[in-house]
Order: sequence, then structure tokens, then C-alpha cells
Amino acid sequence: MKKALAIDVGGTKIYNTIIDESGKIVGEIEKRPTPKTFEEIKTVFNDIISKYEDDVDVIAFATCGAVNNENTGILGSTGNIAKEYPSMDFKSLSSKPVFVENDANAAAWAEHVIGASKGMPYSVMLTLGTGVGGGIILDNKLYKGKSGAAGEMHFKLRTDNHRKCTCGGFDCFEAYASGTGLRLTAVEMSNNPNITTYDVIAGKQNGCEQMTSIFNKWQDDILAGIIGLANLFDPDVIVLSGSMAEFVDIEYLEKEANKQIVTQPFKVVKASAGNYSGMIGAALLALGVK
Repeated sequence: MKKALAIDVGGTKIYNTIIDESGKIVGEIEKRPTPKTFEEIKTVFNDIISKYEDDVDVIAFATCGAVNNENTGILGSTGNIAKEYPSMDFKSLSSKPVFVENDANAAAWAEHVIGASKGMPYSVMLTLGTGVGGGIILDNKLYKGKSGAAGEMHFKLRTDNHRKCTCGGFDCFEAYASGTGLRLTAVEMSNNPNITTYDVIAGKQNGCEQMTSIFNKWQDDILAGIIGLANLFDPDVIVLSGSMAEFVDIEYLEKEANKQIVTQPFKVVKASAGNYSGMIGAALLALGVK
């Protein structure tokens, strides 16, 4: 059975392991902090690859940032990672084939092949964490658009330049539906500049009326995005993943969204491919598993 060395590159952590073509993790999962400089990141990649490349058929990267349609490199800004990172020559890192995919796209593929959207030709995945990522499956194919950047969740929820987004624009879905968005909504609604995401979640769980109101506003911003995505893509299912997806009311989102769409009813579910779905999806794509 063919195997891939999968490497997940995030703003704060780099993970790696070996995954076979069934999507099973068959190696040790290693974790290290993401270095601050471009050269240090490249050194980490070289260390990982030199250790494992003789044991695998392909190297598969799941990375933050939009990835080109050739799956060879990054198109633009990658947030917290060194500004030179998009210039990385991934192919030169190994004599084995090297495959690169956006982490949310890779996670969407993992859910499509082995997870919550398995057997469903049309799905959208939302990864709700510090930011918001997205992946789109249309007719059993990963949809990337003309350049490779499809699925970036930077459509607007407002038009009055109320809140700046990490992309440099204003009022994007990510600026409201993310964990960062929840904190900013909490600051606005509580007039407390020191309030945290944890304060809101814990307060809601303890029955605090104000924290529940803040949480519900954030959840309704997620709902607005889900309604728009459902009307745009007409999916079988919208899959929610990421650290913040743990807290949302799936039944509420599905029920309310289906009241406000012009398409056929769809499901809202939580991801099931696990915490390493980005690495799994990148490996499956690199190995040609459909």
C-alpha cells in the first residue's frame, strides 16, 4: 500500500506523520513550533523529509494560504508565517514527488473520502478556529477556481467598514465567524476591552445572560454565512470543523438555515475525520485517492 509523508504547516505549529492510501495514520505524529524565519522553516522541512522520505512514495503538505492549481506553491499571504514563506520552492525539498494543498481544502477532501460528507457529491467545509477556512467539493471534485484560491472565506457580512479583517479588507465573514471574531463581538457588546473568547464560552455554559447574548450574536453571524454558502453552492451538506465548531448548536444552524434558502434542504454536521484531517486529506490527494 502506498504511503505519504504528510506535513501540516500552521501559524504556530508544524505537524508531520505517515499516512497510507486508506487514510490511516501509520506513523508517529510529531509536533514542533512553527519557526519565525523563512530559513528556519525550510530547515525544519528538510529535517522532516530527510528522516522519512525513503519510507514513503510522496511528500504531501497541508498549509495555510491559497495554493495554486498545480499544487506546487502558495499564491499569497499566509498570515502569521514568515512573509517569505510563499516563495518556498517545495519541489526542491525532495527527490520524491511533492504535493501542496491548502489545509482547509485538504480537510474537506478527508471528510469527503472518509468522513462526515462521504458519499455526498456536493459539500462545503467551514473550519472555525482563530480564523475561518473553507473547502468546496462539487460533483465529487475539489473546487479551486481559476487560480486555486476558491474557498477563502472573505465575502462580506457588512458594507460599512466596521471591522478590519486579517486579509486587509473589512467586514469579511472570517472577521465575525472566527474565534477572533467572537472576541471582538464580545468587546463591542460588553464594552470590556479585556474580555476573552473563553470568558464568553464559560459564561454561556454557566447561564450568564450577557455572555449568552454575545454568543448568540456570533452564532448568528455563522448562520448568515452558512445561508449564503448554501444558496450559492446548493450542497448536500455543510461540514463544520475546528476548535470553535465544538461550541456551536448544529441543530439550530441547520434548522434556521433551511428556513432561509431558495435551494433544496441540506444538512449541517460536525467533521468526523479527526484532528489531523488536513494531513489525511493532503495525503489522500497526493496519492490520488478519490
